[in-house]
Amino acid sequence: VQLQASGGGSVQAGGSLRLSCAASERAFNFFSVGWFRQAPGKEREFVAAINWSSDRTYYADSVKGRFTVSRGNAKNTVYLQMSNLRPEDAAVYFCAADLHRQDFGLDSQRTYDFWGQGTQVTVSS
Repeated sequence: VQLQASGGGSVQAGGSLRLSCAASERAFNFFSVGWFRQAPGKEREFVAAINWSSDRTYYADSVKGRFTVSRGNAKNTVYLQMSNLRPEDAAVYFCAADLHRQDFGLDSQRTYDFWGQGTQVTVSS
């Protein structure tokens, strides 16, 4: 499974971006997908996830109410809508896919089987 993360860019604080995670396999529509981020000098951290059946979403406390993870109706894509961005949201954002239809542990990097290459988000104050 190859994942392609895109949509990163530079915005001012308070702005919005929508990240996309796309895969070529239609089965991706039934994988749990997580978003993680890594800022310079920091460890990679969980941001958000959507489970394989798309009826549950999970968020880090730091992004609740500002970020929304969703699955596209088609095109094998998962989105991360980021609003009211803050300078501390700046990082490289990665998407990852879990093939095992799990509804637990989606905030752990160890859960995921495949990773995208990352997309840079820069937020200026």
